Amino acid sequence: MNLALWIVAGLLAAAYLLGGAFKVITPKEKIAAAGHSGQWVEDFSSGGVKAIGALEVLAAVGLILPAVLDIAPVLVPLAALGLVAIMVGAAITRIRRHEFKLMVVDLVYIALAGFVVWGRFGPESFIG
Repeated sequence: MNLALWIVAGLLAAAYLLGGAFKVITPKEKIAAAGHSGQWVEDFSSGGVKAIGALEVLAAVGLILPAVLDIAPVLVPLAALGLVAIMVGAAITRIRRHEFKLMVVDLVYIALAGFVVWGRFGPESFIG
């Protein structure tokens, strides 16, 4: 179970580090022009998109570094919980935009991050 949690956390960290950095670095207009999956940015200001990206980068770091460095490892499930919240917001945005097919990916991310929350607060807790 511990290995599965590390693998999922690592994959999530890689995905959110790349995706978040892309949102922070890339102008909103260029994200919107990237295709149908990038149209959600129309619902947010440039600062809002960059804030979402920054939160994703912070969560990606929080999924790995606290456990690796053994400094406040309780931050790992909290970072995963933050990702669940971000992705619930993404799913709500998809519902508002009637992008139900694209929402499937959001639900997969919610499930994976939820698995890390459950595992790190539960059977494979770093706490205690």
